[in-house]
Amino acid sequence: MVRNAVVAQYSETDPRIALRVWATHPASELWSGLTEIGIAARDRRPVGQATLDRIRDAAVKSPLSPEPFLVRGVEAQLERNPALAFQAFSAAKLRDGRSIPARYFLAEQDFRRGDVPSGLREVAVLARMVPHGVDNLAPFIAAYARDGRSRPQLLALFRSDPNLEQAALTVLASDPANAGLIFQLATPAREPPQWSARLLETLVNAGQYDQARSAWQRLAHVRPSADQLIYDTGFTDSAAPPPFNWTLASSTVGLAERQPGGRLHLLYYGQEDGALATQLLILKPGRYRLSLRLSGDLTHGRSLTVAVSCARDNARLLTVPLAAATAGGSFDVPASCPAQNLTIVGSAADLPQQADVTVSALSLTREALAHG
Repeated sequence: MVRNAVVAQYSETDPRIALRVWATHPASELWSGLTEIGIAARDRRPVGQATLDRIRDAAVKSPLSPEPFLVRGVEAQLERNPALAFQAFSAAKLRDGRSIPARYFLAEQDFRRGDVPSGLREVAVLARMVPHGVDNLAPFIAAYARDGRSRPQLLALFRSDPNLEQAALTVLASDPANAGLIFQLATPAREPPQWSARLLETLVNAGQYDQARSAWQRLAHVRPSADQLIYDTGFTDSAAPPPFNWTLASSTVGLAERQPGGRLHLLYYGQEDGALATQLLILKPGRYRLSLRLSGDLTHGRSLTVAVSCARDNARLLTVPLAAATAGGSFDVPASCPAQNLTIVGSAADLPQQADVTVSALSLTREALAHG
């Protein structure tokens, strides 16, 4: 009883003690053998035959233990015997269905054999068993998402595990070339899913503004009219995501909030520079006029400006201080500026002063070309 208690206590944490107390106990043989295999792998040297014999003896004495079969499976892989490796890993899984190494090696074998459905099933189970498994296995799943042959199995996996779907599609969303694939794989949703922000950011950063706007329209389920140069000029849609809808601040810079009646309330604290409201526009080359009405405390309105700048290089096209009841101005969009940022910005003065202004009747129109 004493020897058995010592083995139970130390076989996994310090197998040398267990081996000294009861060398022929299967747990002592198994964990000392696994430790020696780990050391041999670290030192990049082959595993001694005595170690393998000890693990085989442990398998005979403890036939329900999965570890010896894992070792045999790895041996078979090194011997380039995939059939035997698959049998060994399957035996390990049979003895312990929650064995993470067994399922991992089986998934690897399945993918090597071209059995994608079985491999994906193993990965789905692993994602639930391993701590942070969804995030850690998402890149693995994303790699197979690009293979059209695995599409039906992958769709079934995503439908059964929405968290794994979101994580895998978020990985795919880091490459703008995957935009079409993501929409093929994604489960239809009424609201923009978790991966949508990453995809839109990726497309915008890649300068693919038209593709980004198309993706945004699809995700937000909106179809702005062709003459709607600014989205949500009435400040009523809080559901559609940025960047082609408003990004409103709630920070140390200030507060921007929608109000009934088509108004946007701006409260600028005056302590630091920063944007209170921003929207990405896609204006074709030409001349435009921006106008808006203002109410509130316009005495300190000069600390606020509405600006239009090129998204690519931040070149300023228009700057208008919000210091009168009506404000606006005309500006030209050059051909070298495929997308523009419309921003209401606060600029801190030497003596900080708070500004409290409400914007309404926001309008952007294209001006007709003058004929001389």
